[in-house]
Amino acid sequence: MTAIESIIEKSLKNSYSYTEYRNHISHLLLDGLSTGLTQSEDLTHYSTLNEVRMNRLDKTIKLPQEINDRLASIHKNYILLVISEGWCGDAAQILPIINKMAQVNDKLDLQVVLRDENPELMDAYLTNGSRSIPKLIVVDADTLTEKASWGPRPAGAEQLIKDFKEKYSVINEEAKTELQKWYLQDKGLSTMQEIVGLLG
Repeated sequence: MTAIESIIEKSLKNSYSYTEYRNHISHLLLDGLSTGLTQSEDLTHYSTLNEVRMNRLDKTIKLPQEINDRLASIHKNYILLVISEGWCGDAAQILPIINKMAQVNDKLDLQVVLRDENPELMDAYLTNGSRSIPKLIVVDADTLTEKASWGPRPAGAEQLIKDFKEKYSVINEEAKTELQKWYLQDKGLSTMQEIVGLLG
């Protein structure tokens, strides 16, 4: 077993199903807490907003027939291992989509791990040197080898943030609002198309 395979194996022992992840966040919020090593009013506030977003997306996301068909035709067992935290706005937009995709085919098993509780895994999947989340690792369920990784957001959303950073040198509340608008207009299609491309 390679080093990364043993890190993946260790992380999976520490993982949540989608429902367990959602419940974990809800229980923490009852105590005014968020997931992660750092606690602040801001992070709790974001976690509360994200819970509302995820509830809405769980109800409203629809997979186009083409995506549905491509997912249904997968014959290999994959673990969709996602690194996340409850306060992360991108994760709140993306996890409900991945969950909906995994429900199409029982060969797809969505497992969620928390970034701060799994530093070894996170550090193996940095984005430009930073611990950006969510990060999806597509794992061959039989061998625990990595097939692909993706994240922290679809290409169009990534470009929006990059352009904003170049223009204003900072990612502020305005940037976060623009990003949420982008997700709203996109309706999850970019995420679906990019991820189904990794599984094909």
